[in-house]
Amino acid sequence: MSAAGLLAVAVSGRGLVDPGEPVILPDDEGFTRGRAAFETMRVYDGRPFRLAQHLARLQGSAERIGLERPDADELEALAAVALEAAAAPEAVLRLYWSPGPPGGEHRAIVLVGPIPDWIEGARARGQRLVSLLHPRRSAPWLLPATKSTSYAVAIAAESEARARGADDAVFVDGALRTGDIGYLDEDGYLFLVDRIKDLILCGGYNVYPRVIEDALYEHPAVAEAVVIGIPDEYRGQSPKAFVALRPGAHADEAELCAFLKERLSKIEMPSHIEIRASLPKTLIGKLSKKALADEEAARRNA
Repeated sequence: MSAAGLLAVAVSGRGLVDPGEPVILPDDEGFTRGRAAFETMRVYDGRPFRLAQHLARLQGSAERIGLERPDADELEALAAVALEAAAAPEAVLRLYWSPGPPGGEHRAIVLVGPIPDWIEGARARGQRLVSLLHPRRSAPWLLPATKSTSYAVAIAAESEARARGADDAVFVDGALRTGDIGYLDEDGYLFLVDRIKDLILCGGYNVYPRVIEDALYEHPAVAEAVVIGIPDEYRGQSPKAFVALRPGAHADEAELCAFLKERLSKIEMPSHIEIRASLPKTLIGKLSKKALADEEAARRNA
């Protein structure tokens, strides 16, 4: 896998590499199974913001998801090499720590990329909360299938609760665990992507139902849309979409699939789209993913 749109790339054991050159092996578990830890920070006047704190957080995140503790000095040296090569006073620095291929060595990957052009506009408007539905469309050089520190902490807390036969891990390190997936950048912008419990793992890639649902809502015939994960013998899980059409509107599964192919990646494409007269709702009128998931489970077990 290569990282397009980058200013500079550095890899442990190799040093500086061409940004167009593949930097990830196809069997790297950090990306096939989503076990890489990462940190992202702004670069001001050529200096990463709070680099030491980010390195410490990366080490903690790696340990929480069962990876070896990365060497902070090595990562700092790689970052310095990449930043010098990028020669960009203002940039985004992203640090990855991956277990590498099965039986292989852990690797560090450092990316320096441009600041997304919409950031300053949002900041000028005083906007502090940003919902990022298509992270790699906004910053295409971000590598896929990685877990943030907050995600790793939430998974650790959930595992701990289940080990006790409970599900009461509401607070983690003194912070409320809301169940949202997102990240906070150095300017204080909070990027919300989806809910942890709704995340679909397709062949090691993180697929966010909200991305698919929003793409469906762009179709003029769609009134309501819900996407859940269903078992898939090959990929582990695959997305299935349920759709209710607007009164008098007409669309079939083939038409909706063709519509989505122009808006979603191959891994995000639903394996099935079921069109119904209406979709189940909760007592307060919200679309119910749980009801649809229960229906699917009952259908499989029948």
